[in-house]
Amino acid sequence: MIASNGEGPHRQTHVDPLAAVRAPGDPPWDVYLTGPVFLDIIFTGLDSAPVRGTESWARGMGSSPGGVANMATALARLGLKTSLAAAFGDDHYGEYCWDALAQGEGIDLSPSRTVPGWHSPVTVSMAYEGERTMVSHGHEPPPEETAPDCPPRARAAVASLAPGSRAPWIAQAASEGTRIFADVGWDDTGRWDLAGLADLGHCEAFLPNADEAMRYTGADCPRAAAHALTEHVPLAVVTLGADGAYAVDRRTGEAAEVPAIAVEAMDPTGAGDVFVAGFVTGTLAGWPLADRLAFAGLIAALSVQEFGGSLSAPGWSEIAAWWRRVQSYDDQDPTALRRYAFLEGLIPEVTRPWPLRRAVPTIGFGRSA
Repeated sequence: MIASNGEGPHRQTHVDPLAAVRAPGDPPWDVYLTGPVFLDIIFTGLDSAPVRGTESWARGMGSSPGGVANMATALARLGLKTSLAAAFGDDHYGEYCWDALAQGEGIDLSPSRTVPGWHSPVTVSMAYEGERTMVSHGHEPPPEETAPDCPPRARAAVASLAPGSRAPWIAQAASEGTRIFADVGWDDTGRWDLAGLADLGHCEAFLPNADEAMRYTGADCPRAAAHALTEHVPLAVVTLGADGAYAVDRRTGEAAEVPAIAVEAMDPTGAGDVFVAGFVTGTLAGWPLADRLAFAGLIAALSVQEFGGSLSAPGWSEIAAWWRRVQSYDDQDPTALRRYAFLEGLIPEVTRPWPLRRAVPTIGFGRSA
């Protein structure tokens, strides 16, 4: 197990992890996403949870696009051509989120739209003791502002499945050859019925956490749940929290398990999105299953050492700095290092000192380098 701590910059060194597989006639986008974009306001450095009837002061604060923007940002920072369909409010919050994603991260927003008279959803997140508490407010956008039924051509798409409902764009994208990676939220109905995930049959991969996987399959352990899920989807990836992740590919019969990296977490917001982004990247690049799990776990571990969702998504500069740093430890476990040796051919040279500082955007301030 490799331990790490550190921070990183907002601007990233460009690496194209799909360079070896790109060819003429490829889809214009690597990944397509759709979903709600929130304005996230994050408070950190709280000594404890807020107490009723008192005022709490936070030592740190940041703001950034959240919701589906967390995963879109994580993908873009890994060098994937990312397209996002989302509704944006026509208020200052919406303008800020649009600019941060389009100009700051290079994400394609041509399928997105600004909704007149609709205000941006907002989440306030308070991070303390390695956990977070969130308060959100927002309204559903008008029905005509939902995701387009004909999404742009892309190598892959990430979908969040909702029990008991279909998203027409998923079937449309899958029929055109887009590889669908799906996650799922908590089933508030309590049914935990896989048949209720109507779009799962269009998906290549399903990435629930251990609790969700066991509830959906009735299995008594997450590894057994992963195998059971492959009866419904070709590739099942079950995240195990502090124990890492386990995956099974029905098509090849391959199974892999990679332990988590030991870190001191500041804020877990967006770590799941970062994990999915890393796994999608490795899959599209054609990496072995264990390497995909290791990479996804690594960048998720890097993200929890920063605060915020999209703010904390690491890019290749952070990955490179981490890799050089862990190799410098005299007592580093050589077996653990070999697990991440596949990074050598990917990461850029880093000359900046560790730790690297990340610019923290705040509404109303100019863009920082």
